[in-house]
Amino acid sequence: MIFSAAFLGFAQSLTCEIDGDLNMHAITSGGRGGGPDAPMSPFWSQIARELSPYVPGEQPRIANLVKLNTNESPFGPSPLALEAMRAAAADTLRLYPDPEATELREALAAHHGVKPEQVFVGNGSDEVLAHAFVALLKQPKPLLFPDVTYSFFPVWAQLFGLACETVPLDGGMRIGVEDYRRAAGSIVLANPNAPTGIALPRAEIARLLEDHPDIPVLIDEAYVDFGGESAVPLIAHHPNLLVVQTMSKSRALAGLRVGYALGDVGLIEALRRVKDSFNSYPLGRVAQAGATASVRDEAYFRESCARVVAAREAMTRELIRLGLVVLPSSANFVFARHPARGGSEFAAALREHAVLVRHFNKPRTAPYLRITVGTEDDTRRLIAAAADILGVE
Repeated sequence: MIFSAAFLGFAQSLTCEIDGDLNMHAITSGGRGGGPDAPMSPFWSQIARELSPYVPGEQPRIANLVKLNTNESPFGPSPLALEAMRAAAADTLRLYPDPEATELREALAAHHGVKPEQVFVGNGSDEVLAHAFVALLKQPKPLLFPDVTYSFFPVWAQLFGLACETVPLDGGMRIGVEDYRRAAGSIVLANPNAPTGIALPRAEIARLLEDHPDIPVLIDEAYVDFGGESAVPLIAHHPNLLVVQTMSKSRALAGLRVGYALGDVGLIEALRRVKDSFNSYPLGRVAQAGATASVRDEAYFRESCARVVAAREAMTRELIRLGLVVLPSSANFVFARHPARGGSEFAAALREHAVLVRHFNKPRTAPYLRITVGTEDDTRRLIAAAADILGVE
């Protein structure tokens, strides 16, 4: 990923135990070449030999499939974004794009009420997060994150040689900020958390920042637009806070790969230094044009988010009617379990009905399925398949 001095110390072993949405070997995936069973070349570096890479959600080629496993938007992107991308696909593609993505950063700054110099953009929020692990989170003391969270966190910790410790979620699968009152070098939280979908109020993030004013704190807000409270307003009073968001979910631009970070100018400069030691042109002309137009189409953005929230609540009601336990979600997915059916068994049965969901086969998450919010027809087919499997009318 990032070929710089950050690679020094990669042989350092990963110290944290991982669970839930963490270990790539625990993820029901497939449909990709290579993988953990691919032959090891004698030319691999020691780094490559020791990695346990992240495995993305399955992208199968199955006809008439209800695909509810990767948290993609059920609705298309802004028509203005599509128009802007078509216009950008012109002769000017022979020229390099703006390395600073100035117009996009200005649009994002206006949207979030910050200055353009407080905005950093990258090739998907995963790249932005990876840069942050190198630029900010790699500290002498351990990085803290939940035991059930976004599965890329421990991968980056291993890749970049960060010592880390996991902090268990409580019995309700919630993050308790009081559990983070311990010595730490940095903290990263997904809020709303993944794969649980449960969100912390902004006031709790403020408490966390007050407890740790002297270390970098990163809040990954990939799903915040579906009902969470963004921590962005806290940036003005907390120079150690970095907030990362994506345009893959609420703006339906997963195929465009655009993510960004908001924070104090000093934090953003650290990210920029890492970017320019890796890839000075992370976003092409088409991506910058489409993302900028999407940010400016506020009406479509609000309408699309409201539709997803309404669809999530309707799906939740139906799943509860069938006897499932559904965690309170502020994301575009739900985390649900059936008291009498194991998660792996249930996921396999749904697949037999051409309904694809995601299962994480680790002790704390094994009973659950993560189910993406889909269209009305997707939900109808999901509920019909689940009812048939469970023998419920």
